[in-house]
Amino acid sequence: MNTERTGHDGTDAPAPDSAHLAAPGSYPAPAARVDTVRLRRLLGTSDLAWLMERVRRRLEREQPLSGPVSLAAPTGAQRAAAERLLGRAPREGRSLTVRLEAVDAVLRRSGISPDGLEAAHTALTGPVTPRARTRDDEARAWQQAHEPLDTLTHSHPELADWVDRIRNDGLARRLARTPDAAQALLTDLARALRELPAVPPVSLPAFAARVLGSAHALDDTAPLATLTLSGIRALTAFPDGSGTEWRREAWASAGLLRDALSSTVLTLNLRGTPALDALADAGEPAVLTLRQLTRQKPQMDTSMVHVCENPTVLAAAADMHGSDCPPLICLQGQPSAAALTLLRHLHSQGAAFLYHGDFDWGGLRIAATLLRHIPWQPWRYTAADYRTAAATATAPALLSGTPADSPWDPGLARALNDIGYRIEEEAVLDTLLADLA
Repeated sequence: MNTERTGHDGTDAPAPDSAHLAAPGSYPAPAARVDTVRLRRLLGTSDLAWLMERVRRRLEREQPLSGPVSLAAPTGAQRAAAERLLGRAPREGRSLTVRLEAVDAVLRRSGISPDGLEAAHTALTGPVTPRARTRDDEARAWQQAHEPLDTLTHSHPELADWVDRIRNDGLARRLARTPDAAQALLTDLARALRELPAVPPVSLPAFAARVLGSAHALDDTAPLATLTLSGIRALTAFPDGSGTEWRREAWASAGLLRDALSSTVLTLNLRGTPALDALADAGEPAVLTLRQLTRQKPQMDTSMVHVCENPTVLAAAADMHGSDCPPLICLQGQPSAAALTLLRHLHSQGAAFLYHGDFDWGGLRIAATLLRHIPWQPWRYTAADYRTAAATATAPALLSGTPADSPWDPGLARALNDIGYRIEEEAVLDTLLADLA
């Protein structure tokens, strides 16, 4: 009696033990393992790679391994491999169709994979993770990557909205690419922001070396620099901008100095250092660098300091009033790190501030930025003052740009919008100089 039979892969296979013969239409009992040698000959060929790819897609989508799968424009070798697999006569057509349950039956009956097609696919290519589970795992990994920032908000609750934006806009994902890399990046970011603002100000490379272990960790080209600068803006309310000078001032707003000499503030009749005292005696303006302000702060006993936006006002005050002019500080646009350092110091010494700026949307933004850093009262910078200036102006320019708020006097922004004229400080210079007399 012949004890061997021919398998579907074209090889001789031993006849099953009579005690374990399956009834017609049923499958053998599950085997302990897959016959990988025969399986590779049967399904592991390049001509059936397309079939295994279709199986993988079904498993990833957690779909049943049943029904037809097709290959458009198969080669002769691919068609022949499928026919040998199923033991069927060659067929014609533009496409090739195989029913997965038929493949499953071949694997079970032959004993090559008693547990069927899924077990065979796993033996050939490894386990398949369903896409839904992959998405869940990836979401958990990214959530874990952002945990350093969640912890940061315990010590810096004012950064909570910024942390949410970083998570939602995917900035860390774009910079780091993978959850592991992002977690390392955000851990360093949280470590840096916990130390800010730096008081007293410190060199940016020195800070990076001390806190992050590398003097170049916050170089412009480093992803960590992009994220840290974003966090600093949220921490210090530094305005939007771009360019080298803006970045330098943004770092300096948190006490990190890329260049302690480029950030300056223009003053008149401030006292408290030998150099300032000499200039005040002569009624001459002074240009103070951030380096000077971090090394030797002026010690003043004055209770009121005027602050303007444009150098023309300060120069005219020096010309008209000289040493008799009350202390005056000029921002020269958006407040620089040097200006903020000086104003914070004077505020800590008990000084109060009166502020005037241009009556336009940019001027309102500058004033609002300053107000977020130090308290001040308007110096002829209210809605009533604007209406008076607009009514007496000669050929005023039309207002343009994006509207802004005026939190010290909400009516000012409404008045600008209603009247629509731009009134620069120079247009009301005589009034300001009279106040300084």
